[in-house]
Amino acid sequence: MSTSTATARASPDALLALAGKEGRGRLKIFVGAAPGVGKTYAMLSAARSERDGGRDVVAGLIETHGRLETEHLLQGIEVLSRHPIVYRNRVMREFDLDGALARKPSLLLVDEYAHTNVPGSRHPKRWQDIDELLAAGIDVWTTLNIQHLESLNDVVLKISKIRVRETVPDKAFDRADEIVLVDLPPDELLKRLAQGKVYVQDTAARAVESFFKPQNLTALRELAMRRAAERVDAALVERMQAHAIEGPWAAGERILACVGPDTGSPGVVRTAKRLADLMDAPWIAVTVERSGVNPDSAARRQIDEALKLAESLGAETHTLTGNDIPDELLRFARFENVTQMVIGRARGGALRQWLAGSLPQQLMQRSTDIAIHLVPVQGEPAERDSRSLAARLNASKPAHFVYATVAVAGAVAVGKAFAQAIPTASLSVVFLMAVLFSAVKSGVGPAIFASVLSFFTYNFFFIAPLYTFTVAEPYELLALLMYLVVAIVAATLAGRLRDQARISAGRVRAMRRLYEFTRRLSGLATSDDIAEGAASEIHASLGRPVMVMLPREDDLVLAAAWPPEDALDEAAMMAARWAFTHNEPAGFDTGTLPIVPWRFLPVRTGATTYGVIGVMQKKDSAALDSEAQALLDTLTEQTAAALERAALTRDMVRARTATETERVRNTLLASISHDFRTPLSSILGSATSLSTFGDKLDDAATRDLLANIREEAEGLDEMVRNLLSITRIESGALELRRDWVDLREIAARVIEAARRRGAAQHIDLDCPADSPLVRADAALVEQALGNIVANAVAHTPPTSHILIDAENDASSVKLRVTDDGPGVAVADLPRIFDRFVRSASGTAPSSSRGQGVGLGLAIAKGIMEAHGGAVSALSPVANGHGTRFVLTFMRDRTQETPQP
Repeated sequence: MSTSTATARASPDALLALAGKEGRGRLKIFVGAAPGVGKTYAMLSAARSERDGGRDVVAGLIETHGRLETEHLLQGIEVLSRHPIVYRNRVMREFDLDGALARKPSLLLVDEYAHTNVPGSRHPKRWQDIDELLAAGIDVWTTLNIQHLESLNDVVLKISKIRVRETVPDKAFDRADEIVLVDLPPDELLKRLAQGKVYVQDTAARAVESFFKPQNLTALRELAMRRAAERVDAALVERMQAHAIEGPWAAGERILACVGPDTGSPGVVRTAKRLADLMDAPWIAVTVERSGVNPDSAARRQIDEALKLAESLGAETHTLTGNDIPDELLRFARFENVTQMVIGRARGGALRQWLAGSLPQQLMQRSTDIAIHLVPVQGEPAERDSRSLAARLNASKPAHFVYATVAVAGAVAVGKAFAQAIPTASLSVVFLMAVLFSAVKSGVGPAIFASVLSFFTYNFFFIAPLYTFTVAEPYELLALLMYLVVAIVAATLAGRLRDQARISAGRVRAMRRLYEFTRRLSGLATSDDIAEGAASEIHASLGRPVMVMLPREDDLVLAAAWPPEDALDEAAMMAARWAFTHNEPAGFDTGTLPIVPWRFLPVRTGATTYGVIGVMQKKDSAALDSEAQALLDTLTEQTAAALERAALTRDMVRARTATETERVRNTLLASISHDFRTPLSSILGSATSLSTFGDKLDDAATRDLLANIREEAEGLDEMVRNLLSITRIESGALELRRDWVDLREIAARVIEAARRRGAAQHIDLDCPADSPLVRADAALVEQALGNIVANAVAHTPPTSHILIDAENDASSVKLRVTDDGPGVAVADLPRIFDRFVRSASGTAPSSSRGQGVGLGLAIAKGIMEAHGGAVSALSPVANGHGTRFVLTFMRDRTQETPQP
């Protein structure tokens, strides 16, 4: 259901559709009822005229099927070569889409719009190829048989008993800028078929027996004409709406059914449906709401039921807003190019119609180009009219009439108090104030009651002769009657303004709540939080129990409910699953499980359904009216958008995680394959030499080879240990076996191991003798310090100096590793502890085994953080050179630290 305003202007949708075509090519489709009617011939004939006029025309793909007349028309037109595609060991030649895009002619001819491309092509269908050409700004002409339209597939099956496999979506057909119907009578087509101008003789004979029967061709011909006429009519309406051209242009019939709050509206709808079927015309059902006037619940229910009936019968439905109902209906009818209008016949006597004027009369007086159909109203007119009168008078609570009576009594008291000082005629203003007070306070009904009561009290207390209802002077009677008219008009206007202000305030509150709801949902990250927020807001807006169900493990689960709810019965769960699976409402007031007291709506955006929202229908309450339903639909759409955003966020996080995992995996594999290859090659070479020339080698050479095998194996072992360590650190599986350890002893073992592995640098240890012990895992601390020393050895010249010293304070013990090498580049320093980060400045690869994969410093950082400490780097240290690593151990003050 859509809403229209009374402003005469071009349709925004039509303008957006025109704007969307800017920069795109134009599509012309030559439509025929069957093969052989001359679509390709007509297209080539028109294309030759365009070429003769100087236009750049290229034939992208033309299927001549051996017809000499068609092949003759191709002479002089550039033809693109076809693109070869291998399929099932055969070379198939298809339309060259990339060649057409590169050539980019002004007009491209591409035959057979519904063709299915060979598997392996860019698009599975040719209409998708053409859509890409149009997006590139190329005009395209193509051909299509009517049986290839998707919406007519079943109809064609019933006519011809043949299922057409290649189809084109109707939306692709409707995007055409121009339709050319190529028509040929069935007798002429059968004659062409017999002459072999469509198929070869054997194929033609089989075609006549199956598809090309006269009755089939006649039915298909009618389908082609009707579908082309519908497309032309739709294009006409789009152009009229885009250029704000008023109709009707009777190019095709369009029916408008006018629905109101009375029992005759269903009859109007059914009459409009019968007319539309007889004329094979589209039809629309509309209702008009007055600005600032809210229909009562009975009237709203009548309107909603009539519009639902119209939708079920295939009509478009619209709700218009305007104070002048005939003017609004005619404006909409001209905007939609309506040619005939169906409306219920006015009820009431001739006097009433003469005074007020009926809606049909006003429509006929104001319009001379739209046919008006009057439908006799069935039902209870007297009762209906009385209810309408009560609604117009805004029947209020008894207390409101008491307030009106008190206001008039106050006016009498004020008038008596000032009767001697104010002329009698001026006292009417006091009573008018009482009327206005009643209108503002209580509405139209009490205000009119106050007007009538003021009329009699003013006459009784202030117009001579006093204390009677007799009027002595004619001019006083005229003034009294004028006062009554003015009072009633003022009361009506003031009451209407009050009602409009109240309705406007309610709509502002609703919009504010919707805005707050949308803003609150935008701040929620998880689907469960969104479900909780949606359930509470919908419950607050509709005043009914609400639940939100989300899919979990191939079923729906209750994610949120307000008031809190634990579970649903089996019937309600069936309705919820139906709504989720079929993307249709289910439960109360629907065609699926209507006995369930819940109405379930799918929460979806596009083709994705994220869950269902259920609203409970209480036994003693009416169904949701159209306004409440529109509010529910809006809240559901906002919830769907929030759930979509949450799902996209989860997908983005997963994609980012997967990308990072893939990057790490690729880096790890590249590092391992590179850094493992060198020691493995050395081990393999030494082992091969020993096995091949072992009896010819002296003892020194044998010892060197064995030592090389051992060193390289130790390097491989260290790399493997580093990989295992980083895995345990990142998975949180690193176990600490804390004990009191002496950092001097650990540093000494690390220095000895570095020298044993061939470190040529001068490594010194300078730790105070009174350095306190720290609680740590000795093996892990030795690994962390060893990785840092190995890093220093790997990235400093052999003549460098490396110093390990310690610094103590009341809260920590700091172990420092300082070298006087070239230092770390400023750009690399922030990333030095990241995984797989390696510097290109290594100068001692022979002593850096285990560090090649770029994990040494990352492992040191993980080990220190697991101990509750930290590791940091500083470069340069002095004179623009050197690097210093600091391992900080926090001192355990909970127990006395033993002295070494």
